[in-house]
Amino acid sequence: MMDEKIIWDTIALENFESILVKIPVFLRGIAQKKVSKRAEQMASSYQRAVSQKDVVDAFFLETPFGFHGPMKMDMESLGIDYKKYGHS
Repeated sequence: MMDEKIIWDTIALENFESILVKIPVFLRGIAQKKVSKRAEQMASSYQRAVSQKDVVDAFFLETPFGFHGPMKMDMESLGIDYKKYGHS
């Protein structure tokens, strides 16, 4: 799944997995690979664990714009405040 050299914050990993479950099955594998890779790249560039912000930023960067609305609704239903990370 994720690169074992990169450590994930527990909450960030739980939220990543919770969002993934809401993605249609036929897209889930692609989303898992692209979003986890992007989140890990952001964290490793600062030499730290993957944070909640990395997860949110990676989902926004890797999700096509046309799907941002449903993604935001999924995040809100999970109690993830994407606005505090600069997304609207």
